Amino acid sequence: MRTQRRLLSQLPALPGWGTIRGRVAIVLAVPTCLLLVVTGLGVADRAADWSAARETAGRVELLLKAQELVRELQRERGLTNGLLGGAKEYRDDVGVQRARTETARAGFETLLGAGSAGADTADALREALARVSALDTVRRRVDDGTVQRAPTLVAYTGAIDKLIDAAAAEPARGDRALAEAMGAWQALVRATEAVALERGSLNGVFAEGRFKGSEFLDFTEVRAARLAFLTQYAELATPAQQSALDAAFATTDARRAIGYEKRAEDGADGGRLAVDPGRWWSSMTALVDQLHGVQRQIGAEVRRRADRIGEDATGQLGGFIGLGVLILAVAAALAVLSARSITRPLVALADEADSVARTGLPAAVARIQEAEAGDELVSGPSRRVPDSAREITRLATALHNVEHTAIGLATEQTVLRRNSAESLASLGRRNQALLSRQLGLITTLESQEIDPDALGELFELDHLATRMRRNAESLLVLAGEELPPRTWSGLVSAAEVVQSAISEVEQYQRVVVVDVQQGRVRGRAVAELSHLLAELIENALLFSPPTLPVEIYGWRDGGEYCLAVVDRGSGMTAEDLARSNARLAGRESFLVAPTRFLGHYVVGTLAARLGAQVELRPTQGQDGACGVTAYLALPTTLVDVQETQPAAAG
Repeated sequence: MRTQRRLLSQLPALPGWGTIRGRVAIVLAVPTCLLLVVTGLGVADRAADWSAARETAGRVELLLKAQELVRELQRERGLTNGLLGGAKEYRDDVGVQRARTETARAGFETLLGAGSAGADTADALREALARVSALDTVRRRVDDGTVQRAPTLVAYTGAIDKLIDAAAAEPARGDRALAEAMGAWQALVRATEAVALERGSLNGVFAEGRFKGSEFLDFTEVRAARLAFLTQYAELATPAQQSALDAAFATTDARRAIGYEKRAEDGADGGRLAVDPGRWWSSMTALVDQLHGVQRQIGAEVRRRADRIGEDATGQLGGFIGLGVLILAVAAALAVLSARSITRPLVALADEADSVARTGLPAAVARIQEAEAGDELVSGPSRRVPDSAREITRLATALHNVEHTAIGLATEQTVLRRNSAESLASLGRRNQALLSRQLGLITTLESQEIDPDALGELFELDHLATRMRRNAESLLVLAGEELPPRTWSGLVSAAEVVQSAISEVEQYQRVVVVDVQQGRVRGRAVAELSHLLAELIENALLFSPPTLPVEIYGWRDGGEYCLAVVDRGSGMTAEDLARSNARLAGRESFLVAPTRFLGHYVVGTLAARLGAQVELRPTQGQDGACGVTAYLALPTTLVDVQETQPAAAG
């Protein structure tokens, strides 16, 4: 199973598979292609029927024209055979008939050149025309009297048979009725040739007065062939076509010709035959003409049926093409509608989810976080689930559940943070109250103690209590509470603020005030500013060697006052400096940071309250020493500009 999955994963992706529209199109393309293949087969079949019908119609027209040439050749053969049998009265008729034959041949050649027949039929007909053209030599020998009746009959018959065979060189294509009609027509053509051959051969026999040689045997074979072809015609012809043939053989001329045939049967022994060649010729010519008429009738029926089949095939071909276009249109419409029914709700859900992620959820979380104690923390807005497919509805419900869960978690975190802040504030106040009482007791003991050693220990204890009070105040700062009111009236010098901050750190002996220019800070900001400086100084003491001092500088910068706490410690990387400055600027919550960085958050909170700016930078030194310098810029609202300027010399 893993091997199969790996192989499937290695297969190239189908074009368009990466989108829902592409996948819907591909899924619909498979059955659509199958339907189009079936439709294409129908189109090909109807196109083949249409082509066969048109070809059959053109071929019938050509074959009817060929039968006109055959008819004229048959008449010329019969008249020539009678002339050679001794009927000199046929001399003028033979000349006239030759001209008619040439006219029919010229017309047939013109139609054949138009390309109305298939390649096989056209080649066979051209070859047959070559045999017809070869009859010119036979005609000259007939005129010269240097040819016998039997070879002349064979020459004409060979040319006629060649034309008839060429007409049947290509089988009929199309429906069964059309093929049977063509088969009946060809059987009638051969039966007509047998009748015409009998007419021509007996015309010479009757002109001679008797059978010679094998002429009687040839006569019986021709009659047998005629009967065979008529039987074949009866098997393929329709009742109407059979009735037309029966009517042709039921005429007076046909019955008279049958009577002459019976007389010819009595001449098998070579005896004298008392039959007028002219009467025989006229009777048989009428029968042959009627048979040619039946041929034309069947040919017309075949052509009409071929035209009708072609029209039906054209209509069906148009229907199949229209069906194919309809299938493509329906498939395209289904693909578009299906894709839209899926993509539009998904796009709407994606837009809604993006809106929730970008604005809705942050606004709800901010609203929850900014809620005051006792306010009801309302969950996210109730959204209507779109009326769409079940899967999309489930997806929308899942997204809404995610939103509600996120808001619920934010609510829980807010409650937890609020409880934590209240706990910190409560703990800070308790510690601060206790430490204030402790400092009061220590101050009382200091005022009563006269022993220098004990007084030093009390001073040390006082210092530790002061540091503990600062830690308690830090808890209040982190909890978002205001510091206890420890304000000074008027203005306090920057040096006094620095000394107050130094007094709240443990290793105050290592702190060196290098240069603090004259400056005064407003009394309302002294407590928080002293606390801020104490945090910076203690941080510098912790991260610098115990043998090196921490330096403090102060200077005026226009209307502002700046302080710098400089250490010569191990320094910080650029990444650590960036993270620390982010904490000092209030861009990071103290709830996600390690506890060793809580001082940074205290400094950042106090700086925000004061409107001051705090930034850590690498310590600049000429000896290449490393370390970190904390810069503090006090705004003009906290500094008395008039007092910070030196007095004019008087």
